[in-house]
Amino acid sequence: MKNLKPKFIENSLLPVWLSRVAPIEIWAINLGFWVWCRGELSEGTKRHETIHFQQQLEMLFVFFFAFYILFWMLGLIIYRDAEKAYKELPFEREARCHESNEKYLSERKRFSWINHIFTKCCEDCDCKE
Repeated sequence: MKNLKPKFIENSLLPVWLSRVAPIEIWAINLGFWVWCRGELSEGTKRHETIHFQQQLEMLFVFFFAFYILFWMLGLIIYRDAEKAYKELPFEREARCHESNEKYLSERKRFSWINHIFTKCCEDCDCKE
């Protein structure tokens, strides 16, 4: 399962349409086995979205989306800002932290997003946060 990657669909209008109803501007969105992007995906963004795909696999998709919404709603209560709530999701923290690490997906342990619930970065993080 570690080697599975989503199908990338570039230059799609889906993120544009979803941005009209979402509280944030969407550049790329990962829904199950597909990633839709407004433009062309960089290698870092592909890794970011593949990390989300691995998170979804390990949580059997439905639990990922349930926890994603739960954490986002808690973030809304805490930060009172939709974009800040999104950026502070543990799923987003993990993906953002490791999107520049080319080896991360092959070395990633299952449920690594848990390390990002209470801390922005972990000890092997590549981000600048």
